[in-house]
Amino acid sequence: MGWLFDQCPADYRGYDVLRHQPLVLARFAATALNAALAAADEGLRTVRAELRDRVAPQTVEAAAAAYERERHRLRGARHAVDLVERALRGERWVPRL
Repeated sequence: MGWLFDQCPADYRGYDVLRHQPLVLARFAATALNAALAAADEGLRTVRAELRDRVAPQTVEAAAAAYERERHRLRGARHAVDLVERALRGERWVPRL
């Protein structure tokens, strides 16, 4: 459960229901990651226009690259949370040839 909490805002650790119900925690983690991914997408769409006249061009590109890396990380974490949530719901993985 610690890893699922790591995918959520820190304040979520204070909710009893999340500490005692792993499936509920997984659902909250999925929602939090979806919101973070939407924020990273928005940041990537706007970072160049928002910063181009305020910081050096290489800084703008470094910020855009950071958003790209974060989007990649968030997508991976979201996929992993989805797998955990499905397992908690009782789905079984069946290998396919």
